[in-house]
Amino acid sequence: MRGAAGPGSAAAGRRYPRPTKEQLAAAADKLLPDLIAPGLDVLFVGINPGLWSAATGWHFARPGNRFWPALHRGGFTPRQLHPSEQDELPGLGLGITNMVARASARADELTAEELVAGARELTAKVARYRPRWVAVVGVTAYRIGFARPKAGFGPQPEPLAAARLWVLPNPSGLNAHFTPETLGAAFGELRAAVAG
Repeated sequence: MRGAAGPGSAAAGRRYPRPTKEQLAAAADKLLPDLIAPGLDVLFVGINPGLWSAATGWHFARPGNRFWPALHRGGFTPRQLHPSEQDELPGLGLGITNMVARASARADELTAEELVAGARELTAKVARYRPRWVAVVGVTAYRIGFARPKAGFGPQPEPLAAARLWVLPNPSGLNAHFTPETLGAAFGELRAAVAG
């Protein structure tokens, strides 16, 4: 319909008000529930929830985070979803969890010990839910958590539980090494592997 408000429009911003400074501060150390189901095609693994995500209850919710556009550009979703539409993902065979459950303003506030413990918890989660693929979005968190200091992007040689493992770039707007186009292409490589 002409004039309808899409997720990226100014009208969408009015429908989903920005959390206040107080709400963001209160979100520190909050937990964000996983979006997970048994037998998914891909379980995406964020580093940890940001304050915006913890305040709204939506994964990758901060404006400027490029996860949702990359998911669409990579061919995983038929249109770009708004974070509030995250519950549509399991129907597409997709889920989201995090290496570390607690929210923080920045991923670099996490300790190496938290990432290592998070990697152990993630392994148990993957063994329980049995996704076909696990995609960690953040190579540094993957390197630290799984003691793989030389790991690069793309498919990894070792599985995680019984799942195939892939490392994607961090979709944060702070990651200047990847443009929206190159990030979408990286997600597209995973999509091609999942479909193959």
